Amino acid sequence: MSVEKVLKVAADTEKLYEVQGFVDAELEAHDCPMKTQMLIDVSLEELFVNIAHYAYPEGNGWAEIRVGVTDGVASITLIDGGIPYDPLKKPDPDITLAAEDRQIGGLGIYMVKKKMDEMTYEHRDGKNVLTIRKKLC
Repeated sequence: MSVEKVLKVAADTEKLYEVQGFVDAELEAHDCPMKTQMLIDVSLEELFVNIAHYAYPEGNGWAEIRVGVTDGVASITLIDGGIPYDPLKKPDPDITLAAEDRQIGGLGIYMVKKKMDEMTYEHRDGKNVLTIRKKLC
């Protein structure tokens, strides 16, 4: 069991590489296969960019990223103090429709839900708390 590591950054897309590097360092310390790390990185990018773009309409927000590995499962939690938003309540897009016939939005969260083993959300203490989990093997 690893100790959970914590990083707090401005909710700004310019911080994405710092966030991914922080998570990647922990994954690499636990011999995470490159394919799994890439799936986590793409999911993390979608989630962090959504926070940066939508959580703080007035700007100047923050995001806290927590990462840990327990029993071969990576757990990454993103916390922000922005407007409450549960991405799991949005219906999945109808991917059987042609791209031009689909409603805009929702495809990124759908992809995260499909690529991760688990995704949970709660609004706690005035904060959005979203966690993704993925087996490392």
